[in-house]
Amino acid sequence: MLFPEVEGKNLESKSYKLPHDLEGELNILLIPFQRWHQNLVDSWGPYLEDIINRFTRVKFYEIPSLSSGYKMMSFVIDGGMRAGIPSKKVRERTITIYINKSRFKKALEIPNEQTIYIFLVNKKGEILWRESGVYDDAKAEKLIDYLNDYFE
Repeated sequence: MLFPEVEGKNLESKSYKLPHDLEGELNILLIPFQRWHQNLVDSWGPYLEDIINRFTRVKFYEIPSLSSGYKMMSFVIDGGMRAGIPSKKVRERTITIYINKSRFKKALEIPNEQTIYIFLVNKKGEILWRESGVYDDAKAEKLIDYLNDYFE
């Protein structure tokens, strides 16, 4: 399965064409759909920081996914997110996409917007691993096992 090609901007206004413009050899993408999902994203943050320090060819990104109907409000929405994130590093890895959510979810086989989804993708957009929901050790171990095998 391939991650769909979508366009977005990070919170420092840099444009991206996903997944090809992502900077890692492998990229971990956290996909939240609702504002309250930030707590779920944050549960993965410290663990993913450790991952990118351990595996230097891996990067991770937060990809807030909003309906294309909000595109006209992107300046306000992105500005609000930018103002709420003091860390430039976090703003740089947060790429907001304004999309047809039905098509996007169908392409990724996402059944609903009740939780976040986590994908490991390569530069071609191939999805190598996926998970959903809040961080837990069992999910993290599966990701570490995959990365260890990949980089052996």
